[in-house]
Amino acid sequence: MNLMEIFSEVVVVVSLLLPVALIFVVGPSRLWKSLSNLKPKLREAAPVYVALGIVLGINSIARDTGNNLSWIIGINITGHIHTFEGQFVADLQSMATPALTTYFSAIYVFGYTFLLVFPLFAYLLHDDLRPLYETVTAYILNYSVGLVCYIVFVAYGPRNLIPELVEPLLYTNWPHSQLLTSEVNTNTNVFPSLHTSLSVTVALLSYRYRDVYSRWVPIACLLAVSVAIATMYLGIHWLTDVVVGTVLAVISVALAIRYGERLHRGPRLFATDWIGYRAVTYVRNWRRND
Repeated sequence: MNLMEIFSEVVVVVSLLLPVALIFVVGPSRLWKSLSNLKPKLREAAPVYVALGIVLGINSIARDTGNNLSWIIGINITGHIHTFEGQFVADLQSMATPALTTYFSAIYVFGYTFLLVFPLFAYLLHDDLRPLYETVTAYILNYSVGLVCYIVFVAYGPRNLIPELVEPLLYTNWPHSQLLTSEVNTNTNVFPSLHTSLSVTVALLSYRYRDVYSRWVPIACLLAVSVAIATMYLGIHWLTDVVVGTVLAVISVALAIRYGERLHRGPRLFATDWIGYRAVTYVRNWRRND
């Protein structure tokens, strides 16, 4: 099995899950009504999708360059993490069973992808696109901060540092998945866990907009918790990576709530707002001093 076959498998699984989840979460009648009015929403939301695509493209291009740069200027914190938390991941993995390994492997690849993609469709169907703007803004913040951290910090995962205690269960259970994961990450890019930060981001926003899609909240929270545990159970991330990833999610969501609308309005309107604000401030100060 080659990379394209694995990628196609992920696309097929997520594509099958999406319509089922949309019908369940959004509701048949509400879904049909939203689809009939989809074109104007797509035009309105296009800038945020383009912005996200640009950030993902930059991350993809910068991954190899950033990894090389990290070895020059980065701080190796692997030993500090291991000293701080000890054998936590190894102890967690000691409870491994074939059923759990299958579940967490599926969650890490398919569940995580579905969790991130679903809000991009579901919030597009909502009358108010604010949830979509905040979601995309939070994604961009997560990826941007993650890229910086991966350059500043060199950190090997537990399966690489202590292979005698921690097995690479994902690759043992599904060997071909290594072709896919190697395309989006390297062995030294584990601090923080972007799987965790992005998953927790979705869960937090699902709760914030629980009045919009109440059925999405338990699904998002269950998947987010499962993804966080999966990263450690499979030997990919340390507990420290997960904790810091959770903090990153909280910060990203807080900033997205404040600035998400501006991503949609675009740099030009943002600049116009800033100039207008400066002009009003200048006039007020002039009147006060006159």
